[in-house]
Amino acid sequence: MSNESIHVAMFPSAGMGHLTPFLRLASLLLTHHCKVTLITPLPTISHAESQLLSNFHSSFPQLNLIPFHLPPPPSPPISGDPFFLRVQTLRNSTHLLPPLISSLSPPLSLFISDIFLLSPLISVTQKLSLPNYILFTSSASMFSFFSHFPTLAQSKFDNVDQIQIPVPGMVSPLPYSSIPPFLFQPTIFRSLMMEDSPNLTKLHGVFLNTFEALESHSLKALNDGKVVKDMPPVYAVGPFVPFEFEKKEGESSSLSSSSLSLINWLDDQPIGSVVYVCFGSRTALGRDQMREIGNGLMKRDEIGDAIKEIMENELLKVKAMELKEGGRKAISVGGDCDVTIQKLIQKWKNDVNNV
Repeated sequence: MSNESIHVAMFPSAGMGHLTPFLRLASLLLTHHCKVTLITPLPTISHAESQLLSNFHSSFPQLNLIPFHLPPPPSPPISGDPFFLRVQTLRNSTHLLPPLISSLSPPLSLFISDIFLLSPLISVTQKLSLPNYILFTSSASMFSFFSHFPTLAQSKFDNVDQIQIPVPGMVSPLPYSSIPPFLFQPTIFRSLMMEDSPNLTKLHGVFLNTFEALESHSLKALNDGKVVKDMPPVYAVGPFVPFEFEKKEGESSSLSSSSLSLINWLDDQPIGSVVYVCFGSRTALGRDQMREIGNGLMKRDEIGDAIKEIMENELLKVKAMELKEGGRKAISVGGDCDVTIQKLIQKWKNDVNNV
């Protein structure tokens, strides 16, 4: 039986930070000769998403693309954030999927969706008797936190400014102050975590964008049931690296002149001389805020000394090179990622034969 007998339906969520790794997973399955049907919610919420999907389809013409036209969002909107508004619209629309996918040929072998669509898709995949997998786009440590969150949310803590919280699957206790405050407030994100985390055990598997050399402790804890009892298999299929479809039409076509100027400036800096400060892809900082942060990093001696100590630490440099090499090996032919995908495909073939 060829790999093309495996037919995978894939349903991404909103946002480039979710769509990009989702398409990279789809690329892995396509390059292993699986048949992939990509269900694309329309309209997209950004031109960047639309362009990425177009480039992806052009690079993989064998892809079966099914447009999924979404109904209008609720009025009044539940959120002013377009990302969460789209996620909620997707979750409310999953009942429309069965007519789109139930008659596909060859019949579907399994369904993979984004983590944000976990709960509403369970009834859909159960109705269609489809194995249900999710892609969690962050790390194994973060997935451990996500899985454990309902327990954490119901716990009571004193002296929260100093407390360190042990989270199964995380190497070190988590400072309470490191948990985003909105997770302890009645927000949409908290509601999604509280609803979805308890349903993890109803899945057939979880894909993570990580690799053994980076997060062996977390991966073992997850697969040993130490984070959540009866957790389905967790598969490390990373690190995801850019595919050609992301570079289509030349790197410069998608970059503004100011972005190119910045990249050229970075290329000219001495190795180890640049500190990258990131507040997440959804945080917009004004010029004055960025300048203030930069001045704070430069003027606060303790911060500057700590950064300098880290950047000059030879042990950390060696560890970083080891992890880089571990990531390279994981995605090479015969590496952990490649072997995991091949074993999964063989499992899916066996499942198809036993139906």
